[in-house]
Amino acid sequence: MKKLLILGSGCGGTMIAAKMRKLLAEKEWDITIIDRDPMHHYQPGWLFVPFGIYTPGDCVKPKAEFIPKGVNFVLDTITNIDPKNKVVSTKEGKYDYDWIVIGTGCRVVPEEVEGMMDDWRGDIHDFYTPDGAAALMPKMHEFTKGKLILNIAETPYKCPVAPLEFLYMADDFFKKRGVRQNIEIELVTPLTGAFTKSVANKILGGLCKEKGINIVPNFVLDSVDTKNKALVDVMGEEINYDLLVSIPPNFGQQVLEDSGIGDAMCFVPTDNHTLKAEEHENMYVIGDATNVPTSKAGSVAHFECDIICENLFAEINGDAPHHKFDGHSNCFIVTSLEKASLIDFNYDTEPLPGKFPLPGIGPFDLLGDTRMNYYGKQMFRWVYYNLMLKGHELPFEPNMYMAGKIDVRKNK
Repeated sequence: MKKLLILGSGCGGTMIAAKMRKLLAEKEWDITIIDRDPMHHYQPGWLFVPFGIYTPGDCVKPKAEFIPKGVNFVLDTITNIDPKNKVVSTKEGKYDYDWIVIGTGCRVVPEEVEGMMDDWRGDIHDFYTPDGAAALMPKMHEFTKGKLILNIAETPYKCPVAPLEFLYMADDFFKKRGVRQNIEIELVTPLTGAFTKSVANKILGGLCKEKGINIVPNFVLDSVDTKNKALVDVMGEEINYDLLVSIPPNFGQQVLEDSGIGDAMCFVPTDNHTLKAEEHENMYVIGDATNVPTSKAGSVAHFECDIICENLFAEINGDAPHHKFDGHSNCFIVTSLEKASLIDFNYDTEPLPGKFPLPGIGPFDLLGDTRMNYYGKQMFRWVYYNLMLKGHELPFEPNMYMAGKIDVRKNK
């Protein structure tokens, strides 16, 4: 019996298990997935918790619901990965493998920023964790006057548009409560603007200007002075805040670096196109655990999953891993409590206007600001649980825009 081992049953690992179980005969292949957490977190939902739209309970379900029949689910903590001998150790045992897929995700590490932990969950909060989102909720409802800063400590970080979504929703949230005129809202970022891609940056940055959200670019955070409530950059510049919403540094799992397969930020060096680990045999990497230069987001893991499964199946059958990932990502971007935008891009093509998924028809607007896009964002939670995690094809597959089958520039 040959063995496929999957580390992590988040978005990426769960989809890999579902698709590979359909491709590999149960009589010939044992598939095991290992994770330390019994609950599956719908991470995009955490964004809505501080505004009272979702509760933390709306964003969690037992992982056992999504593990496909014929896949072993091991609830345990991974302590070591030995790619030379193809063995993974956990607190409770050891598991050998023929092929392995790393899908261990990433984590926030606020302790990497000097001073940040001195007032963590006081006047410094995050919404990138379920506990953080829940703790921020009463703060947002109590905040009626002062300066709200959202700071991105460094790149990369999960879901690059989430900070903008939070700010757009905060603007609308405070307006509806009648206190917006008493509150300054500011994005303090190491980026050169609101977003990394020029066309999207112009549009999303323009939305910030329309909403009175100030952007401080090129701010490289060094420390937080909690006594004086100030962010301090590497040049000594200070920016004061009353309530700080932080996107702390994002690292991969510590066990990856400890096992010698992760870089200094605990991400696995991964081929940008085949998604194989660059330095280790019979190993693929998916989602936030990779260091590929695209978004750390669920949609990326979804598109990566197809490529990994195709390449893994090809190699198992003696072929080369000839399927190529192009960096495809798409994402609904909430622009208020009622509207949203949508972006679709890859390594080479930046977000551009158009209709999605049907050219000229939609129903969603690329880089538009519509109620339909907002409905799409909310509908996605159902799609995620009922289609993506179970390995089903989605309506916008195959990758029509990024595969070059449709020129998005003409899709108006």
